[in-house]
Amino acid sequence: MKIYADRFPSVVRQFLTDLLVVVWVYAAVRFALWVHDLVEKLAVPGRKLEGAGGGLADNLAEAGGKVGRVPLVGDELTAPFNRAADAARSVAEAGRDQQELVGQLALALAVAVLVFPLGLVLFGWLPLRVRWMRRAGAAKAMAAVPAGRDLLALRALAGQPLSKLTRIGPDVAESWRRGDDATVDALAALELRGLGLRSGR
Repeated sequence: MKIYADRFPSVVRQFLTDLLVVVWVYAAVRFALWVHDLVEKLAVPGRKLEGAGGGLADNLAEAGGKVGRVPLVGDELTAPFNRAADAARSVAEAGRDQQELVGQLALALAVAVLVFPLGLVLFGWLPLRVRWMRRAGAAKAMAAVPAGRDLLALRALAGQPLSKLTRIGPDVAESWRRGDDATVDALAALELRGLGLRSGR
């Protein structure tokens, strides 16, 4: 029971840290999407401008076509309609350009919002997690052989808090020097628990 009491906080700490990272990334992505959608709303006037300009250009072109069928003066009457239609197409093009610009701005801001939180995860948490996985893997492999358990016991003596060492025995260092199997196993298990691992014995 005492073994699990010592090991439990380390496992919970790892789980909570991983959960916090997942929540952090999820919240960052949701916030970036919210910023993207918010900026995209600026494209609404551009869409309206494009629709109005395009519709006006089509109507003017259609009217010019009808006027152009008037005998003798049709060509002269068509010119103003064509110029007006070209101007309306320019308005529609400006609306499309505005939408494209807003889309690029929305994407750039969303990426900028994600850079900092994802950078913390990639360059802060992830290297520490990978280092822990390597240490835990090496410790687990060492625990499978007697010499490895001796090394884990030595690491425990050198790095574990005195309060935990004294729980194993009143003179734990002397017992380790004598090669007491129970003390070596207890020290190795203590070191494994410090890494969030369970002793195999």
